[in-house]
Amino acid sequence: MMYRGLLAVLCGLIIQTARAEGVEVGAPSRVRNLVPAGELEKQAGQQYQQLIRQAAEKRALAPDEHPQLKRLRAIATRMIPHVERFNPRAKQWKWEVNLIGSKQINAFCMPGGKIAFYTGILDSLKLTDDEVAIVMGHEIAHALREHARERMAKSQLTQLGASLLGELVGGGRYTGAFQIGGNLLSLKFSRDDEAEADVVGMDIAARSGFDPRAGVTLWQKMTSANRGAPLEFLSTHPAGDNRIREIEKHLPEVMPLFDKSRRAEGKSGR
Repeated sequence: MMYRGLLAVLCGLIIQTARAEGVEVGAPSRVRNLVPAGELEKQAGQQYQQLIRQAAEKRALAPDEHPQLKRLRAIATRMIPHVERFNPRAKQWKWEVNLIGSKQINAFCMPGGKIAFYTGILDSLKLTDDEVAIVMGHEIAHALREHARERMAKSQLTQLGASLLGELVGGGRYTGAFQIGGNLLSLKFSRDDEAEADVVGMDIAARSGFDPRAGVTLWQKMTSANRGAPLEFLSTHPAGDNRIREIEKHLPEVMPLFDKSRRAEGKSGR
C-alpha cells in the first residue's frame, strides 16, 4: 500500500513537471470574444491575398524555388507542429509562407496563419536560421494569442464607452457583436502584447530545435540597424530598453525545451 502511494506521488510529480515545461502565459483576454474569430481570420486572409497579388503584379513575389523562400518554409514546417499548445484553433488554419522583395525590414503573421517576410529583414540584418525562427515565432505568437482580435475589441469598447464593458463581457450574451474593419498590417500592439509574443515565440522556436538565445542577438541587430534609420518593423514592434533583459530572464524556461529537441534530433539523425 505504501509503495502504491509513493508511486502515485511520483506519477503526479512527473505529470506536473510535463505540464510546466516551457512558458506559461495564462488565458487570453475574454474581451477578444467580442470580435468573431472566424470573421477576423477571413478578413485577414483577404488582406493577405490582396498583398500577395500586388507583390506578384510588381514582380516582387518570390517564386517557390527561391532559396530564401524555401528556407523560410522549411523553418515554418518545423515550427507549426508546436503551435496548438497556445491556440487549439491553429490546427484548422491554412498556413501560408511567402517572401516579398522589398528593402523593408519587416515580417508578420496575420490571424489564421498567413506569414510574410520581406527580403530586407533577411538581407539587411543577415539573419541566421535561429534568428529567423525567433522573428517567425514572435509573429506567429501574435496570431496564436489573438492580439489583433483583442486590440480591435478594446478599441471599439473605448468608442462605445467603458460603462458597457461589464454588460458586454459578462455572460457572453453579446459575444461576436462587433464589426471587423481596418488594416490588420498597420495594427500596433501593446507593450504587454510584445512581451508575450517574445516569450511565446521563444518557446515555439525552442521546441522546434532553434536556439532561443538568438532572441538576444536579433534585438541587438535590430537596435543597431535602427540607429541608422527608423525600421518599419519597430514602428509596430517597439523595442523597449528592457526587451533583451526580459528575453534573458525567460531563457531558463525555454533552454530545456531546446536541449530536449536537439537530443531528439540527434536520435532521429535529422
